[in-house]
Amino acid sequence: MTDRQLPTPTDFTEMLKFKKPTLDRTGARLAGAQTIGDLRRIAKRVTPTAPFDYTDGSAEAELSLARARQAFEDVEFQPAILRDVSDVDTSVTVTGGPSSLPFGIAPTGFTRMMHSAGEKAGAAAAGAAGIPFSLSTVGTATPEEVAAANPNGRNFFQLYMWRDRERSIDVLDRAAAAGFDTLLATVDVPVAGARLRDRYNGLTVPPTLTARTVLNAIPKVRWWFDFLTTEPMGFSTFKEFDGTVAELLDSMFDPTVTYDDLAWIKDRWPGPVVVKGVQTLDDAKRCADLGVDAVMLSNHGGRQLDRAPIPFHLLPAVRQELPGDVEVWVDTGIMAGADVVASIASGASFTMVGRAYLYGLMAGGRRGVDRAIEILSDEIVRTMKLLGVRSIGELEAGHVTQLRRLVPKEA
Repeated sequence: MTDRQLPTPTDFTEMLKFKKPTLDRTGARLAGAQTIGDLRRIAKRVTPTAPFDYTDGSAEAELSLARARQAFEDVEFQPAILRDVSDVDTSVTVTGGPSSLPFGIAPTGFTRMMHSAGEKAGAAAAGAAGIPFSLSTVGTATPEEVAAANPNGRNFFQLYMWRDRERSIDVLDRAAAAGFDTLLATVDVPVAGARLRDRYNGLTVPPTLTARTVLNAIPKVRWWFDFLTTEPMGFSTFKEFDGTVAELLDSMFDPTVTYDDLAWIKDRWPGPVVVKGVQTLDDAKRCADLGVDAVMLSNHGGRQLDRAPIPFHLLPAVRQELPGDVEVWVDTGIMAGADVVASIASGASFTMVGRAYLYGLMAGGRRGVDRAIEILSDEIVRTMKLLGVRSIGELEAGHVTQLRRLVPKEA
Protein backbone atom coordinates (compact mmCIF):
# COMPACT_ATOMS: atom_id res chain seq x y z
CA MET A 1 0.00 0.00 0.00
CA THR A 2 1.06 3.60 -0.63
CA ASP A 3 1.34 5.96 2.31
CA ARG A 4 -0.49 9.22 1.63
CA GLN A 5 -0.67 12.62 3.30
CA LEU A 6 -2.47 15.85 2.65
CA PRO A 7 -0.31 18.48 0.89
CA THR A 8 0.59 21.57 2.85
CA PRO A 9 0.49 25.17 1.52
CA THR A 10 4.29 25.10 1.48
CA ASP A 11 4.23 22.17 -0.95
CA PHE A 12 2.18 24.26 -3.38
CA THR A 13 4.26 27.41 -3.08
CA GLU A 14 7.47 25.52 -3.82
CA MET A 15 5.90 24.12 -6.98
CA LEU A 16 4.49 27.40 -8.26
CA LYS A 17 6.97 29.22 -10.47
CA PHE A 18 5.52 32.27 -12.21
CA LYS A 19 7.43 34.17 -14.85
CA LYS A 20 8.16 37.75 -14.00
CA PRO A 21 5.90 40.09 -15.96
CA THR A 22 7.63 42.06 -18.70
CA LEU A 23 6.67 44.95 -20.94
CA ASP A 24 9.10 43.71 -23.61
CA ARG A 25 6.70 41.54 -25.58
CA THR A 26 9.08 41.16 -28.50
CA GLY A 27 11.89 39.97 -26.26
CA ALA A 28 9.58 37.51 -24.52
CA ARG A 29 8.38 36.10 -27.84
CA LEU A 30 11.92 35.72 -29.17
CA ALA A 31 13.12 34.05 -25.97
CA GLY A 32 10.32 31.52 -26.30
CA ALA A 33 11.22 30.66 -29.91
CA GLN A 34 13.14 27.39 -30.01
CA THR A 35 13.19 26.75 -33.77
CA ILE A 36 13.18 28.72 -37.01
CA GLY A 37 9.62 27.46 -37.40
CA ASP A 38 8.74 29.26 -34.17
CA LEU A 39 10.21 32.48 -35.56
CA ARG A 40 8.18 31.96 -38.73
CA ARG A 41 4.97 31.73 -36.72
CA ILE A 42 5.81 34.93 -34.84
CA ALA A 43 6.70 36.67 -38.10
CA LYS A 44 3.36 35.71 -39.63
CA ARG A 45 1.49 37.16 -36.66
CA VAL A 46 3.21 40.56 -36.75
CA THR A 47 3.80 41.13 -40.49
CA PRO A 48 1.21 42.08 -43.13
CA THR A 49 0.33 39.33 -45.58
CA ALA A 50 2.02 40.76 -48.68
CA PRO A 51 5.57 41.13 -47.28
CA PHE A 52 5.27 37.89 -45.31
CA ASP A 53 4.17 35.97 -48.39
CA TYR A 54 6.94 37.56 -50.44
CA THR A 55 9.40 35.95 -48.03
CA ASP A 56 7.55 32.72 -47.38
CA GLY A 57 6.42 31.92 -50.90
CA SER A 58 8.09 30.62 -54.02
CA ALA A 59 7.14 30.11 -57.67
CA GLU A 60 4.02 28.63 -59.19
CA ALA A 61 2.93 25.50 -57.24
CA GLU A 62 5.94 25.93 -54.88
CA LEU A 63 7.10 22.37 -55.57
CA SER A 64 10.81 23.23 -55.79
CA LEU A 65 10.86 24.66 -52.29
CA ALA A 66 8.76 21.85 -50.82
CA ARG A 67 11.00 19.21 -52.39
CA ALA A 68 14.17 20.94 -51.17
CA ARG A 69 12.86 20.97 -47.62
CA GLN A 70 11.67 17.37 -47.92
CA ALA A 71 15.18 16.32 -48.97
CA PHE A 72 16.55 17.61 -45.67
CA GLU A 73 13.74 15.98 -43.71
CA ASP A 74 14.62 12.69 -45.40
CA VAL A 75 18.18 12.70 -44.04
CA GLU A 76 19.11 9.91 -41.68
CA PHE A 77 22.20 10.58 -39.56
CA GLN A 78 24.72 7.89 -38.67
CA PRO A 79 26.15 8.83 -35.24
CA ALA A 80 29.33 7.54 -33.64
CA ILE A 81 29.38 6.93 -29.90
CA LEU A 82 31.93 7.26 -27.11
CA ARG A 83 33.71 10.28 -28.53
CA ASP A 84 34.99 13.23 -26.49
CA VAL A 85 32.79 16.07 -27.75
CA SER A 86 33.14 18.41 -24.80
CA ASP A 87 34.51 21.05 -27.18
CA VAL A 88 33.20 21.58 -30.72
CA ASP A 89 34.74 23.84 -33.37
CA THR A 90 32.18 25.16 -35.87
CA SER A 91 34.52 27.51 -37.73
CA VAL A 92 35.36 27.25 -41.43
CA THR A 93 37.43 29.08 -44.01
CA VAL A 94 35.40 30.21 -47.01
CA THR A 95 36.68 32.14 -50.06
CA GLY A 96 39.92 32.70 -48.21
CA GLY A 97 38.43 34.18 -45.05
CA PRO A 98 37.01 33.04 -41.71
CA SER A 99 33.46 32.27 -40.66
CA SER A 100 32.68 31.19 -37.13
CA LEU A 101 29.84 29.00 -38.39
CA PRO A 102 29.39 27.00 -41.61
CA PHE A 103 26.65 29.29 -42.89
CA GLY A 104 26.23 32.90 -43.91
CA ILE A 105 23.29 35.20 -44.54
CA ALA A 106 22.09 34.96 -48.13
CA PRO A 107 21.27 38.01 -50.26
CA THR A 108 17.59 38.95 -50.11
CA GLY A 109 15.71 41.62 -52.01
CA PHE A 110 13.40 44.36 -50.68
CA THR A 111 14.47 43.50 -47.13
CA ARG A 112 13.18 46.68 -45.45
CA MET A 113 9.74 45.66 -46.64
CA MET A 114 9.92 42.80 -44.12
CA HIS A 115 11.08 45.03 -41.26
CA SER A 116 12.23 48.64 -41.15
CA ALA A 117 15.66 47.57 -39.78
CA GLY A 118 16.36 45.70 -43.02
CA GLU A 119 19.86 44.78 -44.10
CA LYS A 120 21.48 46.95 -41.45
CA ALA A 121 20.10 44.61 -38.78
CA GLY A 122 21.20 41.53 -40.71
CA ALA A 123 24.69 42.87 -41.33
CA ALA A 124 25.20 43.93 -37.72
CA ALA A 125 23.96 40.57 -36.41
CA ALA A 126 26.18 38.67 -38.85
CA GLY A 127 29.19 40.71 -37.83
CA ALA A 128 28.52 40.08 -34.15
CA ALA A 129 28.24 36.33 -34.83
CA GLY A 130 31.36 36.24 -37.00
CA ILE A 131 29.61 35.06 -40.18
CA PRO A 132 29.39 36.68 -43.63
CA PHE A 133 26.50 38.90 -44.70
CA SER A 134 25.39 39.22 -48.33
CA LEU A 135 23.80 42.32 -49.87
CA SER A 136 21.51 41.91 -52.89
CA THR A 137 21.48 44.07 -55.99
CA VAL A 138 17.83 44.73 -55.07
CA GLY A 139 18.52 45.12 -51.37
CA THR A 140 17.26 48.18 -49.52
CA ALA A 141 20.54 49.40 -48.05
CA THR A 142 23.54 50.71 -49.96
CA PRO A 143 26.92 48.98 -49.92
CA GLU A 144 28.21 51.89 -47.87
CA GLU A 145 25.43 51.51 -45.29
CA VAL A 146 26.05 47.78 -44.94
CA ALA A 147 29.78 48.38 -44.53
CA ALA A 148 29.01 50.89 -41.77
CA ALA A 149 26.69 48.43 -40.03
CA ASN A 150 29.26 45.62 -40.25
CA PRO A 151 32.61 47.43 -40.29
CA ASN A 152 34.75 44.60 -38.94
CA GLY A 153 32.94 41.62 -40.46
CA ARG A 154 32.82 40.04 -43.88
CA ASN A 155 30.41 41.44 -46.45
CA PHE A 156 29.55 39.74 -49.75
CA PHE A 157 27.84 41.42 -52.70
CA GLN A 158 25.34 39.64 -54.92
CA LEU A 159 25.17 40.83 -58.54
CA TYR A 160 22.38 40.48 -61.05
CA MET A 161 23.70 41.42 -64.46
CA TRP A 162 21.87 44.53 -65.65
CA ARG A 163 20.86 45.28 -69.20
CA ASP A 164 22.85 48.48 -68.73
CA ARG A 165 26.46 47.26 -68.39
CA GLU A 166 27.64 50.65 -67.17
CA ARG A 167 25.33 50.35 -64.17
CA SER A 168 26.72 46.87 -63.49
CA ILE A 169 30.24 48.31 -63.50
CA ASP A 170 29.18 51.09 -61.13
CA VAL A 171 27.62 48.55 -58.73
CA LEU A 172 30.72 46.36 -58.73
CA ASP A 173 33.05 49.29 -58.16
CA ARG A 174 30.95 50.66 -55.27
CA ALA A 175 30.86 47.29 -53.52
CA ALA A 176 34.59 46.77 -53.95
CA ALA A 177 35.33 50.28 -52.68
CA ALA A 178 33.16 49.61 -49.62
CA GLY A 179 35.31 46.60 -48.72
CA PHE A 180 33.06 43.75 -49.86
CA ASP A 181 35.40 40.81 -50.31
CA THR A 182 33.39 38.21 -52.27
CA LEU A 183 31.05 38.51 -55.24
CA LEU A 184 28.03 36.26 -55.70
CA ALA A 185 27.19 36.32 -59.41
CA THR A 186 23.58 35.16 -59.66
CA VAL A 187 22.81 33.48 -62.98
CA ASP A 188 19.31 31.98 -62.66
CA VAL A 189 17.16 35.07 -63.30
CA PRO A 190 16.89 35.67 -67.06
CA VAL A 191 13.27 36.56 -66.26
CA ALA A 192 11.29 36.72 -63.02
CA GLY A 193 9.68 33.51 -61.79
CA ALA A 194 5.91 33.32 -61.46
CA ARG A 195 5.58 34.13 -57.76
CA LEU A 196 1.85 33.74 -57.53
CA ARG A 197 1.42 34.84 -53.93
CA ASP A 198 2.79 38.26 -54.89
CA ARG A 199 0.31 38.48 -57.77
CA TYR A 200 -2.63 37.47 -55.60
CA ASN A 201 -1.61 40.01 -52.95
CA GLY A 202 -1.06 42.76 -55.50
CA LEU A 203 2.41 43.35 -54.08
CA THR A 204 4.09 46.50 -55.35
CA VAL A 205 7.41 48.16 -54.62
CA PRO A 206 7.08 50.16 -52.47
CA PRO A 207 3.95 48.68 -50.80
CA THR A 208 0.77 50.59 -51.61
CA LEU A 209 -2.33 51.11 -49.52
CA THR A 210 -5.55 49.60 -50.83
CA ALA A 211 -8.77 48.68 -49.06
CA ARG A 212 -7.45 45.13 -48.75
CA THR A 213 -4.05 46.11 -47.34
CA VAL A 214 -5.64 48.53 -44.87
CA LEU A 215 -7.91 45.80 -43.53
CA ASN A 216 -4.99 43.42 -43.30
CA ALA A 217 -2.87 46.07 -41.54
CA ILE A 218 -5.30 46.73 -38.70
CA PRO A 219 -3.84 44.02 -36.41
CA LYS A 220 -0.28 44.76 -37.66
CA VAL A 221 -0.10 48.36 -36.47
CA ARG A 222 3.53 48.13 -35.32
CA TRP A 223 4.73 47.15 -38.81
CA TRP A 224 2.94 50.08 -40.43
CA PHE A 225 4.12 52.48 -37.73
CA ASP A 226 7.73 51.44 -38.38
CA PHE A 227 7.27 51.59 -42.15
CA LEU A 228 5.66 55.03 -42.16
CA THR A 229 7.88 56.69 -39.55
CA THR A 230 11.26 55.62 -40.90
CA GLU A 231 13.18 56.70 -44.00
CA PRO A 232 11.32 55.83 -47.23
CA MET A 233 12.42 52.51 -48.67
CA GLY A 234 15.23 52.89 -51.18
CA PHE A 235 17.46 50.36 -52.90
CA SER A 236 21.09 49.35 -52.76
CA THR A 237 21.95 50.24 -56.33
CA PHE A 238 19.21 52.42 -57.85
CA LYS A 239 17.03 55.33 -56.79
CA GLU A 240 13.44 54.16 -56.86
CA PHE A 241 10.84 52.05 -58.64
CA ASP A 242 7.06 52.02 -58.78
CA GLY A 243 5.50 48.73 -59.88
CA THR A 244 5.31 45.03 -59.12
CA VAL A 245 8.31 42.91 -58.17
CA ALA A 246 8.09 40.95 -61.42
CA GLU A 247 7.99 44.17 -63.45
CA LEU A 248 11.08 45.45 -61.68
CA LEU A 249 13.05 42.25 -62.26
CA ASP A 250 12.05 41.99 -65.89
CA SER A 251 12.96 45.62 -66.53
CA MET A 252 16.37 45.34 -64.90
CA PHE A 253 17.83 41.95 -65.63
CA ASP A 254 19.34 40.80 -68.87
CA PRO A 255 18.11 37.56 -70.49
CA THR A 256 21.06 37.58 -72.90
CA VAL A 257 23.73 36.89 -70.24
CA THR A 258 26.14 34.09 -71.22
CA TYR A 259 29.35 32.52 -69.99
CA ASP A 260 31.25 35.32 -71.74
CA ASP A 261 29.56 37.78 -69.38
CA LEU A 262 30.50 35.60 -66.41
CA ALA A 263 34.12 35.69 -67.56
CA TRP A 264 33.87 39.48 -67.83
CA ILE A 265 32.51 39.70 -64.28
CA LYS A 266 35.32 37.50 -62.98
CA ASP A 267 37.93 39.71 -64.63
CA ARG A 268 36.32 42.88 -63.33
CA TRP A 269 35.90 41.84 -59.67
CA PRO A 270 39.12 42.04 -57.59
CA GLY A 271 38.26 39.23 -55.16
CA PRO A 272 36.75 35.73 -55.10
CA VAL A 273 33.76 35.02 -57.34
CA VAL A 274 30.97 32.58 -56.49
CA VAL A 275 28.44 31.57 -59.16
CA LYS A 276 25.02 31.40 -57.51
CA GLY A 277 22.19 29.44 -59.14
CA VAL A 278 24.02 26.41 -60.55
CA GLN A 279 21.55 23.55 -61.01
CA THR A 280 23.30 20.88 -63.08
CA LEU A 281 26.60 19.02 -62.90
CA ASP A 282 27.56 20.13 -66.41
CA ASP A 283 27.13 23.82 -65.54
CA ALA A 284 29.10 23.34 -62.31
CA LYS A 285 31.98 21.87 -64.33
CA ARG A 286 31.86 24.68 -66.86
CA CYS A 287 31.95 27.31 -64.13
CA ALA A 288 34.92 25.55 -62.53
CA ASP A 289 36.71 25.49 -65.91
CA LEU A 290 36.20 29.24 -66.09
CA GLY A 291 38.24 29.56 -62.88
CA VAL A 292 35.61 30.72 -60.40
CA ASP A 293 36.32 30.22 -56.72
CA ALA A 294 33.04 28.53 -55.81
CA VAL A 295 29.72 27.37 -57.22
CA MET A 296 26.53 27.67 -55.21
CA LEU A 297 24.01 24.94 -55.86
CA SER A 298 20.73 26.80 -55.60
CA ASN A 299 17.33 26.97 -57.24
CA HIS A 300 16.79 30.47 -55.84
CA GLY A 301 14.77 29.22 -52.92
CA GLY A 302 12.26 27.77 -55.34
CA ARG A 303 11.43 31.28 -56.55
CA GLN A 304 12.38 30.91 -60.22
CA LEU A 305 11.84 27.60 -62.05
CA ASP A 306 9.34 25.39 -60.29
CA ARG A 307 10.17 21.65 -60.36
CA ALA A 308 13.86 22.61 -60.54
CA PRO A 309 16.58 20.19 -59.33
CA ILE A 310 17.01 19.77 -55.58
CA PRO A 311 20.35 21.39 -54.64
CA PHE A 312 21.02 18.99 -51.76
CA HIS A 313 20.60 16.01 -54.09
CA LEU A 314 23.11 17.49 -56.55
CA LEU A 315 25.72 18.08 -53.90
CA PRO A 316 27.59 14.73 -53.68
CA ALA A 317 28.09 14.39 -57.45
CA VAL A 318 29.19 18.00 -57.90
CA ARG A 319 31.67 17.76 -55.05
CA GLN A 320 33.11 14.55 -56.46
CA GLU A 321 33.55 15.91 -59.98
CA LEU A 322 34.87 19.41 -59.28
CA PRO A 323 38.51 20.17 -58.45
CA GLY A 324 39.26 20.33 -54.74
CA ASP A 325 40.18 24.01 -54.88
CA VAL A 326 36.70 24.97 -56.11
CA GLU A 327 34.33 25.36 -53.18
CA VAL A 328 30.80 23.98 -53.41
CA TRP A 329 28.13 25.92 -51.54
CA VAL A 330 24.47 25.07 -51.17
CA ASP A 331 21.27 26.91 -50.30
CA THR A 332 17.48 26.46 -50.63
CA GLY A 333 15.37 24.84 -47.96
CA ILE A 334 17.77 25.17 -45.00
CA MET A 335 15.62 25.70 -41.92
CA ALA A 336 17.62 24.00 -39.16
CA GLY A 337 21.16 23.50 -37.97
CA ALA A 338 20.81 19.82 -38.83
CA ASP A 339 20.28 20.83 -42.48
CA VAL A 340 23.57 22.72 -42.39
CA VAL A 341 25.40 19.75 -40.84
CA ALA A 342 23.92 17.36 -43.39
CA SER A 343 25.05 19.65 -46.22
CA ILE A 344 28.62 19.89 -44.95
CA ALA A 345 28.79 16.12 -44.42
CA SER A 346 27.55 15.60 -47.99
CA GLY A 347 30.35 17.69 -49.46
CA ALA A 348 29.40 21.36 -49.10
CA SER A 349 32.10 23.84 -48.21
CA PHE A 350 29.55 26.37 -46.98
CA THR A 351 25.81 27.04 -46.80
CA MET A 352 23.59 30.12 -46.99
CA VAL A 353 20.31 30.89 -45.24
CA GLY A 354 17.74 33.37 -46.51
CA ARG A 355 14.24 32.75 -45.24
CA ALA A 356 15.49 31.59 -41.84
CA TYR A 357 17.16 34.97 -41.34
CA LEU A 358 14.16 36.90 -42.64
CA TYR A 359 11.75 35.12 -40.31
CA GLY A 360 13.90 36.34 -37.43
CA LEU A 361 14.05 39.84 -38.88
CA MET A 362 10.26 40.02 -39.21
CA ALA A 363 9.77 38.57 -35.74
CA GLY A 364 11.98 41.08 -33.96
CA GLY A 365 14.32 43.21 -36.05
CA ARG A 366 17.98 42.99 -35.08
CA ARG A 367 17.16 40.92 -32.00
CA GLY A 368 15.20 38.51 -34.15
CA VAL A 369 18.17 38.01 -36.47
CA ASP A 370 20.40 37.41 -33.46
CA ARG A 371 17.92 34.80 -32.25
CA ALA A 372 17.78 33.07 -35.64
CA ILE A 373 21.57 32.80 -35.75
CA GLU A 374 21.63 31.60 -32.14
CA ILE A 375 19.03 28.89 -32.85
CA LEU A 376 20.92 27.60 -35.89
CA SER A 377 24.24 27.72 -34.05
CA ASP A 378 22.88 25.77 -31.08
CA GLU A 379 21.38 23.17 -33.41
CA ILE A 380 24.65 22.78 -35.31
CA VAL A 381 26.65 22.28 -32.12
CA ARG A 382 24.15 19.84 -30.66
CA THR A 383 23.93 17.81 -33.89
CA MET A 384 27.71 17.62 -34.19
CA LYS A 385 28.05 16.43 -30.60
CA LEU A 386 25.36 13.79 -31.05
CA LEU A 387 27.16 12.59 -34.20
CA GLY A 388 30.41 12.30 -32.25
CA VAL A 389 32.09 15.06 -34.27
CA ARG A 390 34.37 17.73 -32.81
CA SER A 391 35.01 19.94 -35.86
CA ILE A 392 33.46 20.74 -39.21
CA GLY A 393 36.36 19.00 -40.93
CA GLU A 394 35.40 15.69 -39.33
CA LEU A 395 31.99 15.63 -41.00
CA GLU A 396 31.93 13.18 -43.89
CA ALA A 397 29.56 11.35 -46.23
CA GLY A 398 29.33 8.38 -43.86
CA HIS A 399 27.46 10.53 -41.36
CA VAL A 400 24.50 10.96 -43.72
CA THR A 401 22.11 8.61 -45.47
CA GLN A 402 19.71 10.24 -47.93
CA LEU A 403 16.33 8.52 -47.84
CA ARG A 404 15.01 9.33 -51.30
CA ARG A 405 11.33 9.74 -52.10
CA LEU A 406 11.92 11.08 -55.61
CA VAL A 407 14.28 9.10 -57.85
CA PRO A 408 14.56 9.33 -61.65
CA LYS A 409 12.58 6.76 -63.58
CA GLU A 410 14.78 4.15 -65.22
CA ALA A 411 14.89 4.34 -69.02
